[in-house]
Amino acid sequence: MRMALSIILCKALRFVGKLVGKGSSLPGQFALKLCPDVLRRVKLPSYVIAVTGSNGKTSTVEMIASVLRAAGKDVVYNAEGSNQIEGVTTLILTHCTLGGKMKGDVLLLESDERYARYSFKWFHPTHFVITNLYRDQLTRNGHPEWVYDAILPAIHDDTTLVLNADDPLVSCFAQGHDKVKWFGLEAWEGATAEHHGIYHDGARCPVCKGKMEYTLYHYNQVGHYRCTVCGHHRHDPDFAATSLDLKEGKLVLDGDTEIALSFRSIYNVYNILAAWSLCRLCGVDKKTIADVLGSYILKNGRMVTFTLGKHHGTLLTSKHENSVAYDTNLRYIKDTGKDCSVLVIVDAISRKYFTGETSWLWDIDFDQLSAPHVKRVVLCGKYVNDLALRFDCSAVPQDKIVCLDTVAQAAELLEKDGEEDLYVVTCFSDRDKLLSRVQRTE
Repeated sequence: MRMALSIILCKALRFVGKLVGKGSSLPGQFALKLCPDVLRRVKLPSYVIAVTGSNGKTSTVEMIASVLRAAGKDVVYNAEGSNQIEGVTTLILTHCTLGGKMKGDVLLLESDERYARYSFKWFHPTHFVITNLYRDQLTRNGHPEWVYDAILPAIHDDTTLVLNADDPLVSCFAQGHDKVKWFGLEAWEGATAEHHGIYHDGARCPVCKGKMEYTLYHYNQVGHYRCTVCGHHRHDPDFAATSLDLKEGKLVLDGDTEIALSFRSIYNVYNILAAWSLCRLCGVDKKTIADVLGSYILKNGRMVTFTLGKHHGTLLTSKHENSVAYDTNLRYIKDTGKDCSVLVIVDAISRKYFTGETSWLWDIDFDQLSAPHVKRVVLCGKYVNDLALRFDCSAVPQDKIVCLDTVAQAAELLEKDGEEDLYVVTCFSDRDKLLSRVQRTE
């Protein structure tokens, strides 16, 4: 009876929430108070897929959902991004019958890395994709190894793990686990023999703290590695990106399937690879996956194109407090080789909590913007002085840097001056402050 009442309550609150444009978590919160173990009681589909990690969760989930739907599956997923237990509960119960049977062929969940252990206490995913673990939101998440420890209780023996073989910390989840599938990127033109970046979290083995040796780096600590002490190493991938040309936008998966990259970023390559791996495990044929992923444009706002004055602009969402997210987008700008200006906005660090902590700016490799084709770097926002100090210690020539107090001032300057390409690097918390002043394009 309590299960049925909690389902009715959740459905009713969700209906009201949709009318007012809110309510993706609150219905689940009340349902859990009424029946704390309701997620154990409901009958879920045969495929329950979870995706977590520091970066790429939303994009990977979007891709998986699109592919599985193209393959004829009825997919239920948290498109609104409510990825903690309350949001997961809302999603599941609103798609249940009053008898507790969930509708759909696939339940697909983006799961917050800190709270996965709570979401999967009462039920276990059939497949669990873990994309990567990086320094992310220091005031919230501490260190990547702390996040690893937070995810570990969500790992269950009956779950098939789908792991990034190129991330030495993620690969540790396979220890003592029998059901593991690996994805990874093989050698390509953009891989380097030396590490590049402000810090190197892969210098020491996450298992024994011994010295790690790399034969190549894709970015940050992600690459081909082996510990010189305990032997912890990159596993041969079950699903691999066997050829990659970012300049031409061509990716080959498993040696025989070519996919055109709409967004030529190493991040996008790994998101595609994770989605490819999961969908192959679900039995989807290669052609269907390639057809969807080859023409897929992200709907989550991670990349937005626009015009501002005579500038053709691209906004690259670069999660504040996550230096790897910044670094990969700065690398994308550096690799274009075409004259451009870059706007960096730090006006509010987080949408969810207040912090004035900006030490993460010193982890970002802003030296990449010293490339000759970057003609101007505009810094703005409440934390423009923090940005200015950071850039004062970078390789970017000071005569290229313009500092302004507000986003409005920066937009006004750029609207009136120049016609080169414009790249905007900022977070979800600040992006709409610019997008409200530009003309979006498809």
